[in-house]
Amino acid sequence: MTNPKEQLSQFIEAKRDKFIAAADRIWETPETRFATEKSVQPFYEILAEEGFQVEKGVADMAHAFVATYGSGKPVIGILAEYDALGNLSQIADLGEQQAEVPGGNGHGCGHNLLGTGALAGAVGIKDYMAADKLEGTIKLFGCPAEESGYGKAYMARAGLFDELDVALSWHPWDISGAWSISSLAVYQVYYRFKGVSAHAAAAPEQGRSALDAAELMNIGVQFLREHIIDEGRVHYAFTDAGGESANVVQPTASLYYFIRAPKIEQVEEIYQRVNKIAQGAALMTETELTIDFDSACYNYLPNHAVTKAMYKNLLVEGKMNLTDEDMNYAQRYYDSLNDATKQSLVDRAQQFAPETDAAELQRLGSLPIAEQIQPLVFSEATSGSTDVGDVSWVCPTAQIFIGCEPQGTPAHSWQWVANGKSAIAHEGLLAAGKTIAATAYDLFTQPELIAQAKEEHQKTLGGKVYKSAIPAEVMPK
Repeated sequence: MTNPKEQLSQFIEAKRDKFIAAADRIWETPETRFATEKSVQPFYEILAEEGFQVEKGVADMAHAFVATYGSGKPVIGILAEYDALGNLSQIADLGEQQAEVPGGNGHGCGHNLLGTGALAGAVGIKDYMAADKLEGTIKLFGCPAEESGYGKAYMARAGLFDELDVALSWHPWDISGAWSISSLAVYQVYYRFKGVSAHAAAAPEQGRSALDAAELMNIGVQFLREHIIDEGRVHYAFTDAGGESANVVQPTASLYYFIRAPKIEQVEEIYQRVNKIAQGAALMTETELTIDFDSACYNYLPNHAVTKAMYKNLLVEGKMNLTDEDMNYAQRYYDSLNDATKQSLVDRAQQFAPETDAAELQRLGSLPIAEQIQPLVFSEATSGSTDVGDVSWVCPTAQIFIGCEPQGTPAHSWQWVANGKSAIAHEGLLAAGKTIAATAYDLFTQPELIAQAKEEHQKTLGGKVYKSAIPAEVMPK
């Protein structure tokens, strides 16, 4: 009799070409934020073929969806992403930075793989449910705007995750492991200043410079950094610097701020202080200020019970079938790293396997694709931000990493875009799909695992109730 998880793997392998083709199509049509009209189409096509019921345009997002198969309890959610990043266009498979479309978008975070790997997991467990008459419901969530805008946060605000017993996800990375730490909560906010234009030499006294206001705001925030918590992060970009004429008093200027901290209430506190600085800058320059709240997401709460179960499946299902040709291919990206980064990979290998001899550590740190799987260690550390955080406040949530990106290369890099259509990337999305499907099988067949996860989730919340940080009047845009 075939082992159920081996059968799941076989189901996914039988349709591998379908998932790979979808991933490559999404790579070829990189779209950002909520404007993912082309990127979502491969999901719609495959989900229709596979017998899922698809609800499109959910939570006021034109290109978000919920695809459902089965009925009754438990209800297991799988999270799919497919948005790209701006100004990260890159020629596929090239070992140096060169844009395919200058200034264009690119999949520098591997979401073309993330979404299709999640899809593979959903289809794999669906096929098993149909073959074995397994009771329960699987829901695949199509989530745009993870990079900026936070589609899952809008879905959570709309209550779309409320009926889930557990949610599962994954992310491409440069090493495999389980996501066992938290993330930073974040607010995204636009600060727009409006002044009065004038000739900068002939009548400067008649002008009111919006650019001065924006610069004064930034200076004020630089001083604020010393007086916020160590874990706080504040980043900004100019979206409007008032034009290119230096002899005109600039009548407009706009800034886009990201404000981060370990807890959403800490973000709120910093946000209010940043607002006061912006208001002060407007007063000093006699300009008008508009504050436009863009979006927000919570910190991630890893559920230990489900993460442990997912990690066990990762150890079996997460191994990629890479060839010498694959490793030679990835060498071009490893060779682009500086010496300090290469040494850090040796140090990382030692951290994960401290008893290993020096020669073996050097080998592990020199591999263009990581061979190790990170040990599972839960900690209070935080890193980055993700709208999976909002999901984790609603229901028990677990995620894994698959090391299908070149070792030592960072997310949001040209190397990740270049690698995005490679055989290594394809093996990564299939390994993720198998791990997700195997974990969903555990959840369907082990009600005690779900009960344990829910009990832990309530303890982690400590009586707090999720309330969206996005104001009710703010809509996806």
